[in-house]
Amino acid sequence: MSGQFEATVDVDRPVDEVFAYLADGRNDPQFSPRVLRIDRIPEGPTAVGTVFRSTVKDAGMKTARVFRVTAVEPPRTLRWAEESKNLVTASRGGYDLEPLPNGGTRVRIHNVLEGHGVGKLLVGLALAAARKDAPDFGRRIKAAIEKDIPAS
Repeated sequence: MSGQFEATVDVDRPVDEVFAYLADGRNDPQFSPRVLRIDRIPEGPTAVGTVFRSTVKDAGMKTARVFRVTAVEPPRTLRWAEESKNLVTASRGGYDLEPLPNGGTRVRIHNVLEGHGVGKLLVGLALAAARKDAPDFGRRIKAAIEKDIPAS
């Protein structure tokens, strides 16, 4: 079993700046409290093939996660696929950004969660939790970006 969750939020910052912020996955701990540590390999701008290695805490357990960037189309599209072999993974996900008439940006984040082995029994619970948290997750993304990127 697999399924998708998503969140959409309007951010009061220009699309180019929002894209740059989100493309640098090292900013993830600013809005995702489950991310304890994250590194970008190689250093430098995020591009197709860039890998983000992280340690996250889910349901009280620490796990290692590896995501590979699969598409980068500034300033609108960023895609990734999880390469980790955990019980539940985000097999694919991404950000879609849309410039707004007021100079802000509409951000849509989406992930497809997939269960592996015993994780096939757990993915429904993970999806329910992710879907329940999605509106708050979107608000955390908005708050982090607006805090970290000064208003023009």
